[in-house]
Amino acid sequence: MPFPLIEKISLDMIKRKVRFFFLLAVMTNVMLRAQSQAFEVFEQVLPGTKVAFKMTPIPGGTFMLGSPAGETGRSEDEGPQVKIKVDSFFMGVHEVTFDVYEVFRDKTLDQTGVAEGWSADAITRPSPPYEDPTFGMGKYSFPAASMTQYAALSFCKWLWEKNGVFYRLPTEAEWEYAARAGTTSPYFWGEDASKLDDYAWHAGNSEGKYHHVGEKQPNPWGLYDMYGNVGEWTLDQYVEDFYSSLQEGTESPWSRPTKLHPRTVKGGCYKDDAPHLRSATRIKSNMDWKRRDPQIPKSFWWNTDSPFVGFRLIAPYPQPTKEKAAAFWAEVLDE
Repeated sequence: MPFPLIEKISLDMIKRKVRFFFLLAVMTNVMLRAQSQAFEVFEQVLPGTKVAFKMTPIPGGTFMLGSPAGETGRSEDEGPQVKIKVDSFFMGVHEVTFDVYEVFRDKTLDQTGVAEGWSADAITRPSPPYEDPTFGMGKYSFPAASMTQYAALSFCKWLWEKNGVFYRLPTEAEWEYAARAGTTSPYFWGEDASKLDDYAWHAGNSEGKYHHVGEKQPNPWGLYDMYGNVGEWTLDQYVEDFYSSLQEGTESPWSRPTKLHPRTVKGGCYKDDAPHLRSATRIKSNMDWKRRDPQIPKSFWWNTDSPFVGFRLIAPYPQPTKEKAAAFWAEVLDE
């Protein structure tokens, strides 16, 4: 009588399959919840210190990079506008402050609590600056400034070596995407430049100096001082007609550096007026920013004449593999 046996085997198989798919659904749900929980605001404490900074999630999406032809204050290098795609990432809620950057500068501040395998002696740190990088404007809780793009990138690599989290500078596209926060107007609050005082330190209210981070109102994604205070290094080589080389739908565009200058800075600074603090404004670096540097060749750590330039961190989501991160550093720090 084979039929009862076949029926029994079939029912057992069905039960096993039901259990399998039930467990698969449970595991998938757990994984999705873990991913969702991971993509949220977090605070990074530097091991061995009480110094910390906050990162907030920026969901990926598409947007129009650059500015439309009729935008007030527009420069030709902001076009043509092109629709591009940006992947998700975390971004620093504030510009990197001297509190955080000084731990990188001074190896005596971080001799405990380092990541396994990390050696303070193995990390190349900035040489002493030739001029006071703060220019007397303030240090703790103020944005770190006067460093070169190379120094900002080296800081990011140091964080990776120290904490195992891959941080870097944002690309031009990522920076502008985060600054706009889903808006299409010149400023993330609209077109009315008279509201700038509520959101930025600029030429009209800064008294010629940068200020504590986070004193003004943030943009819709919770990012402070995206306009003004200090300009912010990006990862890109400045190329005047870069946008014209992009196709609609380009994913995560990056103008890879081929020479030391010019590199792109975004956001404007405390010395700039309203037209230079728009989301689309592009600023190109130049050697005049280290005019008083007596070193020959000039220092690759400090710009003696640019207290108006700092930087902000991003962390890609998801994180790259260790191998991809190492390849990235080999590329961008090969000066």
